Amino acid sequence: MSGKSDQELAGVVTSGGDTWRIGDREMTSRFLLGTGLFPNPFVQTEAIRVSGAEVLTFAIRRVDLESAEDDSILQHIELDAYQFLPNTSGSRTAEEAVRIARLARASGLSDWIKVEISADERTLLPDPIETLRATEILVKEGFTVLPYISDDPVICRKLEAAGAAAIMPGGAPIGTGLGILNPYNIGLIAEEANIPVIVDAGLGTASEAALAMELGAAAVLMNTPVAKAKDPVNMAFAMRLAIESGRLAYLSGRAPRKRYASASSGLDALVVK
Repeated sequence: MSGKSDQELAGVVTSGGDTWRIGDREMTSRFLLGTGLFPNPFVQTEAIRVSGAEVLTFAIRRVDLESAEDDSILQHIELDAYQFLPNTSGSRTAEEAVRIARLARASGLSDWIKVEISADERTLLPDPIETLRATEILVKEGFTVLPYISDDPVICRKLEAAGAAAIMPGGAPIGTGLGILNPYNIGLIAEEANIPVIVDAGLGTASEAALAMELGAAAVLMNTPVAKAKDPVNMAFAMRLAIESGRLAYLSGRAPRKRYASASSGLDALVVK
């Protein structure tokens, strides 16, 4: 036994003792939450509250940039309490993504931007070439850039070299709920990166969020698994606990895998003397 109380153990990951940083912002929550798809504003607000999320994301194309503070997506949220992460969902080229990012910053929403450029409408898989181009441009313009990308360690290295503030590989295609299809790649990306790795897209339930953290991810971003759950508020809380649990398991270090069985008490304990 470690001698620590449940509260002390939980404090490892929920207090200031395990903070992380994107750009100049230090955070304690490792749960980034999307604001779309909820059945109504009340459920959305409650889910955000119980999630403990400090960063909220939304598609810029769904927001009225001329009066963002009155927009239906944002008007039920305490604006000063969160870091907004607008995304360029719907973009097909780097030029489109850059234009949308500039509009979002000009409207006062945020200088953080999630670059999301889809290669095709059926899979919504990210276009790595256009994503890298947009990242390079926006970094030079002073944005805090978080690119959504496939789970390819090579392109993730290139995005880090381009100045991305974090890398956001998908566990599976957006909205599929298939979970982490390639744990090896996610673990390799997390191992090699010198910036936060945020698993984004494709998760479906709490065990998959925990796995992402156990693989070494710094955080998890999701929307559909919470908003489309039968009970979004309870699911938001379940995801929060799973992320905290996975993070604590990662910090604790799992016992090594073995090919064959071994008795936990050892054979000597079975010998009567």
